[in-house]
Parts: sequence; C-alpha cells; structure tokens
Amino acid sequence: MFKILKRFFDFCEPADRKRFYASIVLSLFQAMFEALKIPAIACMVKALLEQNVTGKTCLICLGIMLVSIIGSGAFKAKATMLQTEGGYNTCANKRMQLAEHLRYLPMGYYNENSLGRIMSVTTNTMQNLENVATRVVMLVCSGLLATAVITLMLIVFDWRIGLILCGGLAVFFAINSGMMTASADMAKQKLEKDSALVAKVIEYIQGIFEVRTFRLTGRRSRDLNIAIDENENANSAMELKLIPFMTMQSFWLKALGTVIVLVSVLLHISGSMDLLTTIIMIISSYLIYAQLDNAGKYSALLRTVDVSVRQAQDILATPQMDISDADITPAHCNIHADNISFAYEKRKIIDSISLDIPERTTTAIVGPSGGGKTTLTSLLSRFWDVDAGTVTLDGKDVRQYSMDALMKNYSFVFQRVYLFADTIANNIRFGQPDAPMEKVIEAAKKACCHDFIMQLPDGYDTVIGEGGASLSGGEKQRISIARAIMKDAPVIVLDEATANVDPENEAELMQAIDALTKEKTIIMIAHRLKTVRNADQILVIDGGKIAQRGTHETLMREDGIYRSFVESRREAASWRL
Repeated sequence: MFKILKRFFDFCEPADRKRFYASIVLSLFQAMFEALKIPAIACMVKALLEQNVTGKTCLICLGIMLVSIIGSGAFKAKATMLQTEGGYNTCANKRMQLAEHLRYLPMGYYNENSLGRIMSVTTNTMQNLENVATRVVMLVCSGLLATAVITLMLIVFDWRIGLILCGGLAVFFAINSGMMTASADMAKQKLEKDSALVAKVIEYIQGIFEVRTFRLTGRRSRDLNIAIDENENANSAMELKLIPFMTMQSFWLKALGTVIVLVSVLLHISGSMDLLTTIIMIISSYLIYAQLDNAGKYSALLRTVDVSVRQAQDILATPQMDISDADITPAHCNIHADNISFAYEKRKIIDSISLDIPERTTTAIVGPSGGGKTTLTSLLSRFWDVDAGTVTLDGKDVRQYSMDALMKNYSFVFQRVYLFADTIANNIRFGQPDAPMEKVIEAAKKACCHDFIMQLPDGYDTVIGEGGASLSGGEKQRISIARAIMKDAPVIVLDEATANVDPENEAELMQAIDALTKEKTIIMIAHRLKTVRNADQILVIDGGKIAQRGTHETLMREDGIYRSFVESRREAASWRL
C-alpha cells in the first residue's frame, strides 16, 4: 500500500506533490480535532458519574465539541481543496506531457501500439487518476492518520487496550495486504480490457462504411459485443474477487471493536479499570471502526491507481527521437542521403540508398507498391531515424537539428488529409495560430479553395467535422495545400497528393500545387505521368533500393521499371468506352 502511495506521489508534478503533502498534514490536524470528541465525551461522562453536571461543565464540553467540529471542518475543507487542485492539475499536466511526448516518438511506435491503447491511456487511464486516484489516495491517507491518532490517544488512556488495538490493526493490514495482492492481476486485466474495448469501438466507428458496404454488420457487432462482454467480465471478476477480502476487513474491525468492549468490561469487573475509562474505551472502539473501514474499502482501488500510473509512465518512458539538439536554420535546402538503411520489425525496407536532392529542384519517386517510397520520404524528413548511414540538410546531419527546427523546413501534403474539428480558418492557419485573416484568405486563394469556402454557411468560420468529414476529397486536399502555403517551408513533400482526386477537381488541385511548389525543393511520390515527367530527377524504388534514376527522357531510353510504368499508363489512358 505504502509503495503504491509513494509511486503516485512521485508521479505528480513537484508543485502538485506539495499540495498533496500539505493536504496530508492538514488531514493530520483534522484527525486531531476529530479526536477531541473523546475528551469532550470523557468530561461529560465524568460529570455524570460524579453527579456533578453544572452549567460550566456543559459549556466546557460544548466548547470542546465546537472546537472539534469547526476545526475538523475547516481543515477538511482546505485539505479537500488542495487534494482536488493537486489531482486535477496532475492529470492536466500529465495529459500535456503525454501529448508532447507522443509528438516526438518514432512513427513506428504507432504501428506497434494500437490506437485504442494510446487513447485509453490518455483518456480512461488519466480520468481514473483524475476522478478516482485523488479521492482514494486521500481517503486512505486520512483514514490511516485518523486511526493512528485515535490509537495513540487510547494508549494514553490505557496501554492494555492500546496493545490489543495495535495487534488487531496488524491483522487488519495483513488482510488488506492479501486484498492488494489479489487485486494486482485483476486491475491489470481490467485496464487491458478497457483498452481493448476502446480499440474495438474506434475500429467499428472508423470502419462503419466498409462494414455496411460488405454486409459485415453482424460480424463486426459480434466482435464489439465480445469486447464489451470481456470488459464487463473483467470488472465483475475484480469486484467478486475483492468482496471476500473487504467483507473480512469489515468483519474483523467489528470483531476488534467487540473485543475492545469485552476486554474493557472485564477489566472494569476485575477492578483494574475505572468506569470512566471503560466507557471511553467502548465509545472509542466505534470511532476506530468508522475511520479505518473507509480506508480499507477504498484501498482496494489503489491497485487500479498503481496500474494506471504505470501505464502512463510506460508511454513517458518510451525513448523519444533525439530532439534536444541545436536550433539550426539552414542557409540552403540541399538534401543528401549517404548509404542509408532502415528495417521495421526485422524486415529491411530501405537498403543502402544514396541520393542527392539539390535545392529548388523536383525529385519524383516512383515504383511498385511496397517498394519503400513512403518510408524513404519519412527518413529524409526524419519521421524515422535511419538504422545506418546519414541524411543531411544543408550539409548537417538531420539529427543535429532540434525536431522543431528541422520541421520548420518541411511541409507535407498527403494522399489522406486529416483536418481538425475546428473552423476552416483555424485549419488553414494551423502552423501559424496567430496569423491574421488576410494571410489565411491569401493562402486559400492560392490553393484555389477561397470560392468554395465562401459558399459555405459561415465562410471561413464554418466548423468542419473531425477529419474534414463534411468536405469532399478535393476540397480537403486544397485546404491542406493552403495550410502548407501558410507554413511557407522551403521543402515540400507530396505523397500521392493527387491520387484520389476527381477529374473535375484535378485542374484546380494542380494549380494549387503549382502555387505551393514555386521556388521550392520538391520531393513527390506520384503515380500519374503528368506529375512525374517534368521532374528534374526521377528515382525508381524497388525492394528498398534505387533501381533506376534519371530524367524522364533518359529513363524512357532504358529497358526497365520506369518505361513499363509509363507504357502501362499510356495504354490505360487510351481505353475508351
């Protein structure tokens, strides 16, 4: 239990940890004020036994009780406020740390780890810590402190009862330790099933179009229902496994109270304990049960808190790409790769490639599907780190740049565009949040999307659905190009940006790309002949190697992949219905 509490406090930010520590100290004072009820009761009982109840006695007892109630309430209010602030601040800060940490992880992390798990940790897990951990930790701490204070007071009143209480508490903590051990695996399984359920829900929602198209609704529903049932079973199993321990704890505390009452009465009968002390012992036995019972019941959730903390720490402990290098601004944007190789899950994707991309030239990358084209562009822009060789920008290894300094030099337009659930204006100014509206409109006009934006209900203030669901593919592409134009980076990476565009949008999209790529260093992955033939150099990637390189004219004179590529597209273009 105490190791879990320490791990939680270590997980907190220093300022929030101080809040928790302060709230524990205040809880100690609260427990002391709560314990003042015992001398107040003792004072009144003594007066009753001596048949000497006076107005002064009543005022003294009332005064002590008021001090106890007011002091306890005041310290409890302040302690609760501090623990609430500490809990919410901790979770808010950790969410930001997780987001910032995820930003600099290698892209392979998102292939090895399901989106459901990542989302579960950043949402469910952090919500567990936010709503459960704060209260559980403080209830357990305050319960233990209150019990400790009352135990000390009972030892002062009668050391024999104090020893019985200490022995009883040792048994209670042994039972509690067994419960914590039993909950260890169950808590881990519960959170794993939570993650699996989130993953299945995301998969079902994201694939609903395919599910309905291929009439897989029943099958996919069954998969989702299985995940829901497994989650339910994991939660139920955890509760059922812990109930016996919680019952034993409650039973033992009641039995302990009964033992204290019985021993106190026997000691009184034997003449070794006066009546006043006997009555105080009997009353105190119920106070101990109330405080420790809450701490015992809620301590079952500490294991869930512990697993939640470990899950968040696992992500934060995942090694980032080296991002702490120099804030370099390159004078030129010549890109060079020297004998670079890269493997993913022991499968070599890029095998000893060397290339030069001079500043303000266009390099087209073509080749069979799965040949390594996208991986190569990811290595050139340091979405991945190479396993061997070097990639340089302006003669400096890209790993010498801080990540933010490096990314200032690159803009990307992908085949699949992701837009955020925000206004169109904010999606365009994504890289420059403070950019004035005039620059947003200027970029939109260059990207040929101003006209259709103005036809929307609220123009640039129109809020689009998550992922840009309310826009067509061509419209999303042009907005992404406007976003890239706003960034105005010297290197543009186009990853099949025109592959899925309707013919009626193609002319405007090509015009937008022309506006984006003027006077830039361009790296493009393309399957369309018209976007490739004017490139300064063409790289044909096959099996992770450069199979051919040259201009359109030189490659057309060679018998190889490129000429086959061009001829197959010419043949397809000549088809008529």
